[in-house]
Amino acid sequence: MLEHLTIPRGLVELAADLHLPDGFSATSDAEPLRAVVLSTPGSSVKEQIGANYAARLAARGIAALVFDPAHQGQSGGQPRDLEDPYRRGEDISFAIDALGTIPGIDPHRIGVLGICAGGSYAVHTARTDHRIKAVGTVVPTNMGTSFRGFQPDGPVAALDDMADARTEEARTGDLTRENWLPDTLEDAAAAGLTDIDTTQAITYYRTERGHHEKSTNRRLSRGDALLLGYDAFHLADQLMTQPLQVVLAGRVGNTGSYESGMRLWKLAPDPVDLMVIEGAGHYEMYDVPEYVDAAVDRLAGFYTDHL
Repeated sequence: MLEHLTIPRGLVELAADLHLPDGFSATSDAEPLRAVVLSTPGSSVKEQIGANYAARLAARGIAALVFDPAHQGQSGGQPRDLEDPYRRGEDISFAIDALGTIPGIDPHRIGVLGICAGGSYAVHTARTDHRIKAVGTVVPTNMGTSFRGFQPDGPVAALDDMADARTEEARTGDLTRENWLPDTLEDAAAAGLTDIDTTQAITYYRTERGHHEKSTNRRLSRGDALLLGYDAFHLADQLMTQPLQVVLAGRVGNTGSYESGMRLWKLAPDPVDLMVIEGAGHYEMYDVPEYVDAAVDRLAGFYTDHL
C-alpha cells in the first residue's frame, strides 16, 4: 500500500510517500505499527533508492516513510537544488512529526534508515532527536569528510573560491549550480572518470535503470561551503545512544562509504550489528535485488528487535 503525503515544514511543504504493509487499516484493533523514516542519498528523489528500501520494509510489516528533501524533487523550497546538510537533518525531524500523528503508527516506535549521504543526515539527526529509537544505515558516508576530500587544493582554498563566487552571485543575482555526476558516460570518459564507482553511479542515476525526471543531477554551489564545514559524526560517540545497524558493500571503492561505516561502527555507543555484503559495490546497494533484499532482511530484523 502506498499513500502520498504532504508534510508541513515551516514555510514549505515536503512531498512524501508512506509505504504500508498490505491490509493495513488504521481503524483495526491490531497493534500500532513500528515505522522507519528514510533519509536518501544526495541528488536522489523518493521514487528511487528510498522507494526500493521502503517498499521492502513495508512488505516485512514495517511502515516506511520516504520524502523529497526541501528544495528538491516535488518538495517546496527556494532556491531549488540546495543541498544543506543541516536542513536535510531537520527534514527528518519534520517527517517524524508527521509520522507520529498518523493513526495506526506507534509514535514511540520510530526508527531511521540513512542510505549513502542520507546516512550522514540520519546519524546527525539521531544524536539530538531521541524520538528516533533505532538507527539503520546502508553504505553511509560522512558528507563533510567526503567533500573535504574532493578538493584538489584543499578545503580552505575551496572555501576562499566559494566566498568569491557567492560575492559575485550577490552582485549579479545569478545562482550557479554544479553537477553531482557527469550527465553521461561519454562526459565521464572525456573527463577521465572511468572508475567503476563513477560508471555505476551514472548508470543508475542517468540511464533508464534508475533515472527519474525530478532528480536533476544538480546542486546549488553555495551549499558546498556548508558541506565542507559539516561533520555528520560530531558528538555521535556521546549523544547517539540508540541501537545502530550498519550495512556495507563488500567491494571497497572510492565513495568512502566503507571507511565511514567502519568509523561510525567504532564511534557508536550501542553498535548492534555490522553486515558486509560481499561482492556488492556501493551503487549496487541501491537497486540490485540480491543485495537490497539481503540488506532489508537484516534491517527488518534489527527494527523488529529494537522498535
